[in-house]
Amino acid sequence: MKMKTLLFTLTMLCGIAMVPVKAQETASAASESGVLVLTLDQALEIALSENPTVKIADETILTKQYAKKGTYAALWPEISASGSYQRYIEKPSFHIMGQTVKMGTTNTMSGGFSAAMPLVNAQLWKSLKLSAMNVELAVEQARSSRIDMIEQVSKAFYQVLLAKDSYEVYKRVYDNAVENHKIVEKKYSVGAVSEYDFIRSKVSVSNAEPNVFEAENSIIVALWQMKALLGLDLDKQIDCAGTLADYESKMSSRIGESASLINNSTMRQFDIQERMLNQSLKMKRAANLPSLSASINYMVNAMDETLALAKYKWMGSSTALVSLNVPIFSGGKRRAEINQAKISLTTLQLQRENTERQLHTAVMQYESNMQTSLKQYHASSENISQAKRGYDIAVKRYEVGGGTLVDVDNSQLAYTQAELSRSTAIFNYLINQVSLDKIKGTYSQEN
Repeated sequence: MKMKTLLFTLTMLCGIAMVPVKAQETASAASESGVLVLTLDQALEIALSENPTVKIADETILTKQYAKKGTYAALWPEISASGSYQRYIEKPSFHIMGQTVKMGTTNTMSGGFSAAMPLVNAQLWKSLKLSAMNVELAVEQARSSRIDMIEQVSKAFYQVLLAKDSYEVYKRVYDNAVENHKIVEKKYSVGAVSEYDFIRSKVSVSNAEPNVFEAENSIIVALWQMKALLGLDLDKQIDCAGTLADYESKMSSRIGESASLINNSTMRQFDIQERMLNQSLKMKRAANLPSLSASINYMVNAMDETLALAKYKWMGSSTALVSLNVPIFSGGKRRAEINQAKISLTTLQLQRENTERQLHTAVMQYESNMQTSLKQYHASSENISQAKRGYDIAVKRYEVGGGTLVDVDNSQLAYTQAELSRSTAIFNYLINQVSLDKIKGTYSQEN
């Protein structure tokens, strides 16, 4: 009976052990078959050139620039040509002295050119400045889209590294559980340990296996998110270079730096919008001012009973017109528009003040989170070496009969928690740092 149990256990352990090994072999084969391994800078470069959100923002800038050109076109003369042909089906007639007389000719043709342009139009001039600010706002919104994309890609990149670090920890826990079970199995086969220890070691292996699968799945999901942000095909095999430990050097003196919002994209957009509303208010007021425009017309026409154009006698005429328009009364419409613009400006200023307060609060929150993560990192880093040594001692003591399997499991758990705590602390620090950089708007516009 004991021999059957031993054979069954060996078979089960071989099957379980093959799963992580096969996963690792698959990853190695994928690396050799052309997996795209990206650094953070490379991932950001791809995202800023391929992500649809960034492309849409760039197209919006072009749209606003064309709109600005369309507004400036109002300063130039508007020239147009016209022509018409008229043929009487039945000529008009009238009676005189008992006779019916028909008027006009069967065919009438006319054509000409006209040009018109504003000479004095304060409202138009104000609208030109407003159009230029609209382009400026679109540029800042595109910059905001880039900053948002940098934040999302950076967080996704760090998420992949956290998933990979967690996988390595759980894989090591699984491997240790398998090795410990082999030790217990040998002792159990010679009657050196109880059946309880044998069963407990098997349970430890079984409990460690789902964590490996879950960590492996977390890597896959995180990479899918990365590919979506980068605008890559989801079937494309990619990987993120490095580990979270490579970013330990960043966990230092950046905390407590100036929390200026001068480069914050949201505040910049508020500034531009406030200037736009002020300009819009000026434009509404300019509607009360007189406007002056000029136009020139030149027309030619000819009338004949036939369609022999060569015989037509074309007669020309030209006019020049200067038009003055003085607004007097519009039923209170212009005053209502001015008051509406004032209210919109006041509302925006209140929104700006509230947003600025929230952003300062967020800065303090992120800095506090970074301080906490830094403390957790130092605490867990100091604890890892001790936890590892405690685990090694517990294993050796159990091998020589001086300890219990409970001691081994407890020390393994402490070691695992210390490693995961360090990785999580680094990850949380980096995530809060990215969010803080977004608020400060410190990313370069050259991207």
